[in-house]
Amino acid sequence: MTDSPSVLLYDTLLRDGSQMEGIAFSLDDKVAIAHRLDALGVHYVEGGFPGSNEKDKAFFDRIRERPLQHAKLVAFGGTRKPGAQVADDFNMQALIDAQTPVVTLVGKASSYQVRVALETSNEENLAMVRESIAFMVEQGKETHFDAEHFFDGYRLDPDYTLQVLRTAQRAGASYLVLCDTNGGATPDQIVEAIEAVKEALPEARLGIHCHNDCELAVANSLAAVRAGVVQVQGCINGYGERCGNANLSSIIATLQLKMGIPVVSEDQLRDLTNTSLFVAELANMPLNDQAPYVGHSAFAHKAGYHVAAIVKDADTYQHIAPGVVGNDRRVLVSELSGQRNIAYKLEEQGLDFPLSKDETRALLERVKTMESRGYQYEGAEASFELLAHRIRPTYEPPFTLEDFLIVERRAAVGGGTMLAEAMTKVQVDGVVYQTAAEGNGPVNALDQSVRKGLREAYPEIDSMHLLDYKVRILDTAAGTESNVRVLIESTNGEHIWNTVGSSTDVIEASWLALTDAFEYFLLKQSEWAAAADR
Repeated sequence: MTDSPSVLLYDTLLRDGSQMEGIAFSLDDKVAIAHRLDALGVHYVEGGFPGSNEKDKAFFDRIRERPLQHAKLVAFGGTRKPGAQVADDFNMQALIDAQTPVVTLVGKASSYQVRVALETSNEENLAMVRESIAFMVEQGKETHFDAEHFFDGYRLDPDYTLQVLRTAQRAGASYLVLCDTNGGATPDQIVEAIEAVKEALPEARLGIHCHNDCELAVANSLAAVRAGVVQVQGCINGYGERCGNANLSSIIATLQLKMGIPVVSEDQLRDLTNTSLFVAELANMPLNDQAPYVGHSAFAHKAGYHVAAIVKDADTYQHIAPGVVGNDRRVLVSELSGQRNIAYKLEEQGLDFPLSKDETRALLERVKTMESRGYQYEGAEASFELLAHRIRPTYEPPFTLEDFLIVERRAAVGGGTMLAEAMTKVQVDGVVYQTAAEGNGPVNALDQSVRKGLREAYPEIDSMHLLDYKVRILDTAAGTESNVRVLIESTNGEHIWNTVGSSTDVIEASWLALTDAFEYFLLKQSEWAAAADR
């Protein structure tokens, strides 16, 4: 963590971010994410709303067994209910029981919200804010005030909105966090309102909390920093209700690399991509490939003239060095590629054979031909490497498939269960292995039958298994006549590789991807073994 940063990072993933549709963190997930955010250098980690559910309450009990090392843990809750006494409010007691050094209280900063949502008076809302904050300060808590609907409230009734902030400051709030709760503000509106707050409350320490309903949450947060806020709230990967919260992954990198505001150490910044992937994995939501800084495609180059330029100087088509945020540059091969893409890709994959100029040209034409048939090598680099091997006249594949037959039928017993059986002929060094196997589907049966044949010549094939199998329809207008693309991800426990096949027949497309997976493994296993021995 940097010394005395001028801007503090506040992650609300475990509360606000978990409200995103499709996310359901377990208790263990929440604890693991809290520690990962702590290691990243986030200054405040909001653990949840202990007054709202048992899981959040249990989280604060669990985290005390292994406390955060650097970040301050925050418990979140609302101000007291209208007409209630603070000391008797269940939510207030739950916040105390959480035993965190920091408490964030959310309260209405909009007269419209007070009238419609709370169904109380402006005066009572001010009392709720004042008494709740003062109560927490008396308990020795560093207390932050989230001014909910601040920017909408400021546009409708600026005097009352500023009065709410003034009340929170006088009650002892350490930070006044201005919330674009509905995500409808623009950067100029953000700056205008912050300047008004600074004029009215020059001593206040301000924070910003933006939602992404107009896809402006990051821009609004950065504009707020320029305008003088010293705390930025958001979530790693931008998770959150509706369209999400401000994406802290992008904010951290932009503050540090573009605005010259150090918020984490250089080592922590290099862990940004891995942290984003870690959180995505626990959220069970694939990280957006196009996510700035941390996405798989963030530094991917496809156009031939782009690649020709980055070979000379990487800065020609990338705004930062990918390694600074723990990402990598990738060169893609496709119908848009030039020969430079091909050469760079072969070098990137560490292939130890040089292609002649004619072979490189032939490989490029082969890529273009295959992509016209529905193939795509951007996510199937093992299939691309095999394509490069096959372009050379001296290459001999470890096996060839002579024939296969698949039978699928519906059993009369067992509730009409579908049964699949595959029969295959595989040739290895002139020897034909004819085998059959059953599976829970035609592709699984084909996989099992081929394995049975290959096992005779290559017993190590048992160490390989499939991780993922995806089918994509390429022309939905063609209906069942459409070309399909099959992507297969495989592993031997240490290495992972991806292969592709395409056909109007889903079984053939599956076989083409599957045979590439087997062939790539048999081609690379000796190389991997030699590398492991070194």
